[in-house]
Order: sequence, then C-alpha cells, then structure tokens
Amino acid sequence: MSREWPIAVRTVDVAAPIEAIHDVSGYPRTRIFVHEAGTLVGSVDIANAGGPISATSLRQAIAGGLAWPLMRRAVERQIVAAPHPVPTYSVSIVIPTCNRPDDLRRCLSSLRSQRAYGRVEIVVVDNRPGGEATRSVAGEFPEVRLIEERRPGLSYARNAGFVASSGDIAVAIDDDVTVPDGWLTRLLAPFARPEVMCVTGNVLPVALDAESQCRFEAYGGLGKGFDPIEAGPDWFGSYRTAVPTWRLGATANAAFRRSIFSDPRIGLLDEALGAGMPTGCSEDTYLFYRILKAGFTIVYQPTAWVWHRHRVDQRSLRHQIFSYSKGHVAYQLTTLFREGDSRALVRLFYSLPKVYAVRIWERLRGRSEYPIPLITTEILGSLAGPLALWQARRRVRRLGPSVRPQPHAVSLESQVAETSAH
Repeated sequence: MSREWPIAVRTVDVAAPIEAIHDVSGYPRTRIFVHEAGTLVGSVDIANAGGPISATSLRQAIAGGLAWPLMRRAVERQIVAAPHPVPTYSVSIVIPTCNRPDDLRRCLSSLRSQRAYGRVEIVVVDNRPGGEATRSVAGEFPEVRLIEERRPGLSYARNAGFVASSGDIAVAIDDDVTVPDGWLTRLLAPFARPEVMCVTGNVLPVALDAESQCRFEAYGGLGKGFDPIEAGPDWFGSYRTAVPTWRLGATANAAFRRSIFSDPRIGLLDEALGAGMPTGCSEDTYLFYRILKAGFTIVYQPTAWVWHRHRVDQRSLRHQIFSYSKGHVAYQLTTLFREGDSRALVRLFYSLPKVYAVRIWERLRGRSEYPIPLITTEILGSLAGPLALWQARRRVRRLGPSVRPQPHAVSLESQVAETSAH
C-alpha cells in the first residue's frame, strides 16, 4: 500500500489571482480547500510528490475538480434574488473545555475576528475545575465569562453554558477549533427564516500531518460535505430506517435558537450521551432528532466552516472511533425506547451490519485503504453500545440532570408566527 500521508492542507481564494504554492515540499499530496471571497466551494487533492505546485497545475486541478460547483455559483449570482438582511441577534458562544489551555487560547484568539458582528458574549465552561490553566487563559480575554461545571461530561458542560448564556442564539463550538473571518455571519444567516431552529456548519481539518488524522478523515471526519442540507418535518418522516441526523453536522460548529432549550418537546442535551460519558457521543444527533420531531427545521450551512485539530496518535483515534460507534448505538436505542421510534431497529439489525460488511468486502477486494483493525474497532464499539447506555443512565441518575431554563411565556410556534408577521 502506498503511503498517503502526510497531506498538506492549504486554502485558495479563486476570487483572487491564483499563485503557485511553494511550501509543500515533503508532502506527497496537498489538499486544497477552495473558497470564493470567503464562501467555501469545495476541495481538491493534488499529488505533488514532494514538490511545489505551479499556478497552472493549481488552476487545472480546481477547474477539473470543481467545475460544476464554480459554475453553479456563477449562475446563482446572476439569477438568485438578493438575500434578505440578516437580523442582528444577540449571540452567546459556548465553549466547553477540559484542561486544554493551548487549544482554548487558539480558539479564543480566532473568535476576536467575529466581534464586528454585534452583540456577542463568549461563555467558557470549565469541565475540570480546580486547576489554574483554564482560568489563566480565560483571564487573557476580558470579553470571556468563565463558569464551572463539576459534573464530568460534555453534555453537562454545554448545558451549563446554554443555561448561563443570555443571547437569542446559542452557538456551540469545541475548544480545539478555530474560526475564519465571517464565520459567525454565515452561520447565523439561515435564522432569518423563523422556522429554522438550528444551523450547523462544516468542520475542516486544520492539518493532516499524522496517519491518525488522515484515517479520521477517511472514516468520515466531522464535516458533512460542501452541499447545503435542509431537514424539516418532511425529511424527518421520509425515512423507513433510522432518521440520519448524524448527517446534519455536529456541535463542534452549530447554532440554536436558545428558546428551544425551554421547550418541553426539545430541551437540553441528553446528559447520558456525549464525550465524558460511557456512551462517548451522539448527544447532538439526539438533539437534532428532537428539533425535527417537534416540527422545526435544521439547516446545514457548509459555507460556515471552522478548522478542527484532529487527534495525532493512533491510540486516540481508536478510542474516538470506538466511542463514536458506542454512541451511535446508544442514540438508536434512545430513539427506540424514549421516542418509540421503531425505525431504529432497522438501523441496528440491518443497515449498520450491512455498512460493516460492505467496508470489509471493499477492503478485502483492494477497493478501500481503510484498515480492517479500525473496522473491527467500530464493530466492537457498536456491541458495547447497550451496556454503555445503561451505565450512562445510572451515572446521570446519581449526578442529577441539568436544570432546564425557565420556559418563555409563549410557545415556539407563537414566536415563529410573531416573527413571520414582522
């Protein structure tokens, strides 16, 4: 098998003159993320074999790989009506952290470029209080409000931030992401439509230097592609198998109307799901599920991207994939037993085994480079999912639930109708 890493990661703005890329020596491949004046278009991989990439080669690769997206954007600029002005919401950006001061400092530094948006507060939630590292970093940024959540678990930490926040819109990001200019404006744009209760954005790798980082991207990464997705009640009801809310993004880059957290049909994140719990993940996909079931809309906005720092060692990668598999099964069981959604059974006993069988078959036939040990890790994680969910539910009963915000005087439907009237 030929070595496919490290992969250089670079960006190119096609609204500006295309220039050669010289700083990719030592990289067999380069991944180019292409944008047009800040609007993400797509990506192309160039096999540069350790040498520079000429402007001609770069133009040819972009034209060959992204001809249709670029042409579609050109047509849209000609025929699409001017967008409605985006309302200026008050925004709370909630960042859970757990003793990762360097990541947190990079994240907070990048957020300063978003301050031009308007009324923005930044809430950092320390999920491992007691040390000085997080407090010291937060102290470097006077605009940051630091709170503590002593109960371990990402859902507990995010919920604490959501409850403590004051903005109309609550934005969730991770402490190991950085944001580009214009990110917040692009992420909030779909909220101009009152039926939209959640907007998610793309998550791109800031580096692909290690094998584990490249394997994670091959696994699927955190981004959900370059095409926008809109999911509403019709989308929710159109599936005979489990509703694939995991295709709609993640809370590494997501925004919510804060009023959903006090709606009894939706509420806060399920504390038994997510990192820091035996289940490992899927707290966001279950929240998406409840938003859709309540009759509202979620928009995946790929142009609102962030940069994510993937794990750099194989042990961490295996743990992450094992956790994702546990969490996925825990999510299916939660929709089955809490929501009475029998479509989860199709996913658990047909669709998911089929996915693993196809991956093994493709690997054995030489059509995939995804390694068998990682597929085995996924299968073992899936088998561990039921026990993990039982353990997590017991832990939440012991630690207690998050305190839901006080409900508003009017329902979400009334708010939607009032916004539409204006």
